[in-house]
Amino acid sequence: MPFVLALDQGTTSSRAMVFDRGGAIRGSAQREFEPRYPRPGWVEHDPEEIWATQTGVIADALQRAGAGPGEVAAIGIANQRETTLVWDRTSGEPVHPAIVWQDRRTSAMCDRLRADGLEPLYRDRTGLVLDPYFSGTKLAWILENVAGARERAEAGELAFGTVDSWLLWRLTEGRVHATDATNASRTLLFDLGRGDWDEALLEPLGVPRAMLPQVRPTSGVFGEASAASPVAGVPIAAMVGDQQGALFGQLCTAPGLAKNTYGTGCFLLTPIGTSARRSEHRLLTTVAWRRSGTTEYAFEGSVFVGGAVVQWLRDGLGLIRRSEDVEALAASVPDSGGVFLVPAFVGLGAPHWDPYARGAIVGITRGTSAGHLARAALEGIAFQVADLLDAMRRDAGGEIRELRVDGGAARDDTLLRFQADVLGMPVVRPGVVETTALGAAYMAGLATGYWRDVAELRGNWKAERTFEPTLAPEAAARLRERWSDAVERARGWARREEDGA
Repeated sequence: MPFVLALDQGTTSSRAMVFDRGGAIRGSAQREFEPRYPRPGWVEHDPEEIWATQTGVIADALQRAGAGPGEVAAIGIANQRETTLVWDRTSGEPVHPAIVWQDRRTSAMCDRLRADGLEPLYRDRTGLVLDPYFSGTKLAWILENVAGARERAEAGELAFGTVDSWLLWRLTEGRVHATDATNASRTLLFDLGRGDWDEALLEPLGVPRAMLPQVRPTSGVFGEASAASPVAGVPIAAMVGDQQGALFGQLCTAPGLAKNTYGTGCFLLTPIGTSARRSEHRLLTTVAWRRSGTTEYAFEGSVFVGGAVVQWLRDGLGLIRRSEDVEALAASVPDSGGVFLVPAFVGLGAPHWDPYARGAIVGITRGTSAGHLARAALEGIAFQVADLLDAMRRDAGGEIRELRVDGGAARDDTLLRFQADVLGMPVVRPGVVETTALGAAYMAGLATGYWRDVAELRGNWKAERTFEPTLAPEAAARLRERWSDAVERARGWARREEDGA
């Protein structure tokens, strides 16, 4: 069987990709869907739309690869993490729209948990911080706000899962309710040291253990796709959070390497080995993957709005017709004209962790043009990543030699040139930038013997282009200082509004 199929379920689209033994994409398909914003700071998905778009692209990708289900050795699933779903175990019907990782509705709940002195417990055991980003408080909100949900959950009638669990459940027609260690580690409910759900973490949030999925290794057979699916009988052999998938797809498997994914958000990870060390600079400790009986960990920094700022320029402001048009618009001016755009539309992630921050544009003059706004938007992405890398360098305790990049916005040369300048280090774009799906494919292929080992995979990774810094360090430092000034103006904005300030 010559192929591995990867399902890449993201925040704004669902994709399927067919990979061959050399790690090349032989066929792919993508369908976008619209997040919903019922209130300011709230972000939701329709779970049935996630399922429909994800299964809809499978047949298209196989057709474009000229492959049938019988030629697929395994399926790997990569997914948007933290997005929270609850459904009826019998009917499979969701009890509420999926609450997306960007959603901020549980900010006050996190404040209460912090006021109760629980942040050290959650940070020590989970490697995370108390922030609405993570699944635990989203799940607690559903149990508190959906009529009858708590009683049904306590009776064992409801199932919780992140998107990986939802897709697995549907692909196996409800036979398997499981997740993997990477996704479990993003819930606030998972003890990194014990590698399992923790009653001390469940109890303050009122989450019944009966509704949680079984935690399994990232690379391993979870079950077979049902006869009703487009890939009947094919083993589902990996499930991995999208960012950990990209880390593995970039073959960043040893300390000293780091990858950043420029997707809806930006996610910077570096592996730290088999010890779950805690960050001293407000980064997260997360499971990188669990395979071959070993759990490995990573430091992570998360930017909530990365490429999504380009979608806002397109859909919100109408400055461009297509997302890929942003590079030409940004390149129409030599610099941002002193404009800084802080895209804190749903708060700020690491290292600030401010759910009350909101977007800000500063430095506008009468001469500010659409080109300046486009360039400031791209530079705002790069500045956020630079803030993360600074913290990561301090935490990792060793030099990070280069930054490997992937994701849709990684195709933008203007962005990557500026990224190299503000980091003062090489930025390397691989030949295959869809490394999230590639990592899921690699994990599935390793579990089924399609690939022998990681050493075999290393021959597949090739750099397409390296961007070297050209800006003087002093000039880069001045830009970073002005960016920090802009961030301070965005911080706490929603709280001031709530307080009537």
